[in-house]
Amino acid sequence: MTVATGEILFVKSVKDGIPNRDPLNDSDARRIFGEEDGRISLSDVSIKRDVRDYVLAKYPDGGPDKRYFVWCRGERTPEGKLYDRNELAELILERAGRKNEKDIEEALLESSFDVRVFGAVFSVKDKSFHKTGPVQFGWAHSLHPVETKYVQGTVVMPSKEQAGQGTIWTTYILPFAVFAMPGVINATIAQENKMSEADVELLLEGLWKGTLYRQARGRGLQQPLLLVHVEYNDPFFRIGYLEDYITLEPGREAWLGASPPTQLSDVTLDVRELAKITGPDGPFASQIKRVRWWKNPELRLLGELSGSEEKMW
Repeated sequence: MTVATGEILFVKSVKDGIPNRDPLNDSDARRIFGEEDGRISLSDVSIKRDVRDYVLAKYPDGGPDKRYFVWCRGERTPEGKLYDRNELAELILERAGRKNEKDIEEALLESSFDVRVFGAVFSVKDKSFHKTGPVQFGWAHSLHPVETKYVQGTVVMPSKEQAGQGTIWTTYILPFAVFAMPGVINATIAQENKMSEADVELLLEGLWKGTLYRQARGRGLQQPLLLVHVEYNDPFFRIGYLEDYITLEPGREAWLGASPPTQLSDVTLDVRELAKITGPDGPFASQIKRVRWWKNPELRLLGELSGSEEKMW
């Protein structure tokens, strides 16, 4: 079966960290809506990294039929130098048993999961190509205002020889936040890129388990909460902006108050409008092929989602 045009809605939470920092703002949270709005954001690049790193960890040898290598990654030579994009491509094709193929674009599409799914800009002399990815993510935005905290600590190890004491560190953190990210899958581009249904399943798995897998102290402790996948009958249709059909309780006033929510049990995700718009009695029922969703059992919902709840990986 061919990949259907679809939409993705992914909701996740974070505690005691900032998943995607702004280097132009002292590594504080990214605020593309401004201070008064209060929401913070995560770039699509950071979420694609979660997926890539998970696929790379799951299939370090390329997986079934050598189709699941990851091209956009950091890998070093024995001397410690980073491989460039052409060298990484050559490594993949060698490991996939395709190093003698002349059509680099075709060989990479068949060997590299992220090239098929997210696309690639391959700028190398005499063999450049540009592939648009059938999967595109929007930025993830918090479902509420967030006040980050500026904290300081000490390290017992000195920063240089002969120093008589350790060093001081400073950073921004957020106590707790919930984010929603939209995504789209384009059936026409998927066919052009040789993206398969197995790739779609691995993408969804990678969103969920990649959030759990990728770690760094500054990213905080992250949990996937809800993943919704809507597929359509018409390859040229989508409802759009599914994230606008969910809200988080309590509302804005509580998050800006003296005691904002600090844990998952303090919040409820209202999915009633999302259920209505994607349901069998909704305005787009004839356009919807299938609705699937995965839910963290600790997440409390207001309303019942349409479609089928799937078993977590």
